[in-house]
Amino acid sequence: MRLKRTHYCGQLNASLEGKEVALCGWVDRWRDHGGVVFIDLRDRYGTTQLIFDSTKNKELALQASRIKSEFVISILGTVFLRASGMHNPNMKTGEIEIHVDHLEILS
Repeated sequence: MRLKRTHYCGQLNASLEGKEVALCGWVDRWRDHGGVVFIDLRDRYGTTQLIFDSTKNKELALQASRIKSEFVISILGTVFLRASGMHNPNMKTGEIEIHVDHLEILS
């Protein structure tokens, strides 16, 4: 399934909570926290944090764990507010995160 981008990474904010979005970009950072993979996805407009939770979709989290920096990916997911105290004031999109439901590795 080829995803069509709905937003750029730097456009996302708390007003989109609960909305489904499709993003494309480069993997900037990748972290595995024991079953939960965090990816910072960037495009020319900003960076957004993606979440792949193995308790919700084990196969998707396994696929995400194989991604490395500078991979180009496309995702479909839902915008969630970050938990209290977990906001990142250093990121324009630091109030939100995307819980990913679909992943495509483009290159």
